[in-house]
Amino acid sequence: MLPSSRTQLGLFFILLCPANIIGLWWAVGSPLVMDPNSICRKTKRLAGKQAELCQLEPEIVQEVAKGTKLGVRECQYQFRFRRWNCTSHSKYFGKILQQDIRETAFVYAITAAGVSHAITQACSMGELLQCGCELTRSRAPPSPTAGPATEGTAWEWGGCGDDVQFGYEKSQQFMDAKNKKGKNDIRALIDLHNNEAGRLAVRSYMRTECKCHGLSGSCTLRTCWRKMPHFREVGDRLLERFNGAFKVMGGNDGKTLIPVGDNIKPPDKQDLIYSADSPDFCSANRKTGSLGTRGRVCNSTAMDTSGCDLLCCGRGHRDETVVLEENCLCRFHWCCVVQCRKCSVRQELSLCI
Repeated sequence: MLPSSRTQLGLFFILLCPANIIGLWWAVGSPLVMDPNSICRKTKRLAGKQAELCQLEPEIVQEVAKGTKLGVRECQYQFRFRRWNCTSHSKYFGKILQQDIRETAFVYAITAAGVSHAITQACSMGELLQCGCELTRSRAPPSPTAGPATEGTAWEWGGCGDDVQFGYEKSQQFMDAKNKKGKNDIRALIDLHNNEAGRLAVRSYMRTECKCHGLSGSCTLRTCWRKMPHFREVGDRLLERFNGAFKVMGGNDGKTLIPVGDNIKPPDKQDLIYSADSPDFCSANRKTGSLGTRGRVCNSTAMDTSGCDLLCCGRGHRDETVVLEENCLCRFHWCCVVQCRKCSVRQELSLCI
């Protein structure tokens, strides 16, 4: 198995039980295959709803693992130009999850969203016996604003709509199953809130797709169904929530969260929340989980987070010429092969010092 797959599966187990599963997983020696029976057998500490899923619905556990990988990839895409780039290096990533910072909020949200998305997608593809297309018999008729239409067009639900509610419930059942006690109650509330924000980034943004039916290209009948947003849209939306995340503190009752600062509105269910300030991630620090930015590729002309001034933390950068090989002069040969040559391309890179 490739190292990236190993780290992605490592994240899956870290999220299940941050305090215990880290040592169990990285002490295994060889990574587990993407097999629900292996996952459930190795992870002895699963209990309650998680153990119930392992015993009764192992195919759901497999989709949970796929959803976690989906979340990891999206996290690494969204943070590719930031000081912390969602590295899944085992010695550092566990430290990130032990802190209640904004980056951790995003990880929990994007993972819960990925699990919900993957399970829902499996339902629509007919890969799970427990679910299928969304039931629409009790739903109100689709709005005429869902697409271009002419006066007098008939509407009805049809096709295969995504059963996002099933994916939402299974993600909730698995990701929210942890039950922390005592001093961790506030952290548990924050984790549960961010999990929910991730799931809502999928469920609350369903779109309506329609298809016209009729003779000679007419649209006398329109069949519509509901589809999930593309996962890139989910990642973009959660990144916006990350940028505007709310810092909170625990209330005296141990059951409520209060925003920190004057005249700040309470966060809603789709906002991300955290309770501790993030490290600057400029220098390597195992204690905080920072790999630092030395050697990272930056953009010498950009003024945003990808720019050398910000990404290199004011240390400056050096320019380096590298030679890369890429496919070129590709030709299609009947039938059906594409043959390419390898060309050397010189590329100028700016690297943080």
